[in-house]
Amino acid sequence: MKTFSVVGALALAIAAAPAFAADLPSQKGAPAFIAPAAPVFSWTGLYAGVNIGYGFNAGGNGSGSLFSPLATPSVSAWSLGQNLEGVTGGGQIGYNYQVNPWLVVGLEADFQGSDISSSSSGFVKGFFLGDVTGISSTSSLNWWGTVRGRVGVTLPSLPNVLVYGTGGFAYGEVDKSVSVVNFPIPPAGSSQFGRSSFSQTATGWTAGGGVEWAPLAFPGWSVKVEYLYTDLGATNQSFASSSIIGVGVPFVAAHTSPTQFHTVRAGLNYRFNLFGSALVPVVAKY
Repeated sequence: MKTFSVVGALALAIAAAPAFAADLPSQKGAPAFIAPAAPVFSWTGLYAGVNIGYGFNAGGNGSGSLFSPLATPSVSAWSLGQNLEGVTGGGQIGYNYQVNPWLVVGLEADFQGSDISSSSSGFVKGFFLGDVTGISSTSSLNWWGTVRGRVGVTLPSLPNVLVYGTGGFAYGEVDKSVSVVNFPIPPAGSSQFGRSSFSQTATGWTAGGGVEWAPLAFPGWSVKVEYLYTDLGATNQSFASSSIIGVGVPFVAAHTSPTQFHTVRAGLNYRFNLFGSALVPVVAKY
């Protein structure tokens, strides 16, 4: 009987062991730890800013001709160089979208005040009998603006530096003035004078590129240096002599003057980041 009692007690102990073990505290592996990684810079967002720069001539001469059909014919033709130059400055607004870690696309519009202007003059000899024509031409760009697309790239090691190309529509208010005086040889008569002034909102195109840098210590701000070539087309002026000094020979004249200029400017932008911080956190699992 004692033997069976011992065996039965052992059997009960063995059967109860799993239930007892279940009541004991257990030790499991440490939970997965999610730690934030260093934030990644993003160019995505709305921005606005200011800029100032310098514009200068991009070539293109003013050219024209004069014709006097009466008495002794007077025919002259000329080409005058332009020296467009001056300060320009204004503001811009735009939106960037970062497609992937290295590609950024966007759209920007800007509006500028300007004192870019040019003045040139000269004399040419006519084609018949040595008559002389004097020409004076002025141009000024009072204001101008652009609407441009932007495509930029960044480097993995420098995500806050954007190198971009840009191009699109350009417009501006252009004032043109040309004065012509013709000195025919005697006995054809005395000098004739003619003048034309014209103001228009000219349209054209612009293209260029730049570099923009956003210091990580001030992620909402960025500075840029930008170059643009702008072509606002040509202004055509036709006119006749409007005043007579003595008894002269009337003439008709035409003058064409292009508005093409380079601009180098520096700018400051602030990104509003309506959809979050420019520093986008990335989480990593361990």
